[in-house]
Amino acid sequence: MQVRRLHHVSVTVDDLDGALDFYVGKLGATVRVDRPDLGFRGAWLDLGEGQLHLIEGVTGTPDGAHFALEVDDLDAAIGALRARGTTISDPVAIGSARQAFCEDPSGNRVELHQVR
Repeated sequence: MQVRRLHHVSVTVDDLDGALDFYVGKLGATVRVDRPDLGFRGAWLDLGEGQLHLIEGVTGTPDGAHFALEVDDLDAAIGALRARGTTISDPVAIGSARQAFCEDPSGNRVELHQVR
């Protein structure tokens, strides 16, 4: 398995409008228009060469918070991790990509992300 790059970081914010004012209005991020309806408020932002995904929710909980590593072949990456004893979700389609989630030894959520 080979990671291409860090694709995005996802953080939980308790005030989406305030977060957008900070990241867009003050730091110069731009809002992406390709975010699908995920059933909760949030925003995908271009920030430098990467993306920041905002998820509106209760802060201080692990819900939503993760970082995503882009891979060329998600199915091969899942197979390689499972062969090494790592528990990882089955892949799911999300917008123009596919993703699967696992946890590092400390319980941090890691997304493997394949752009289609």
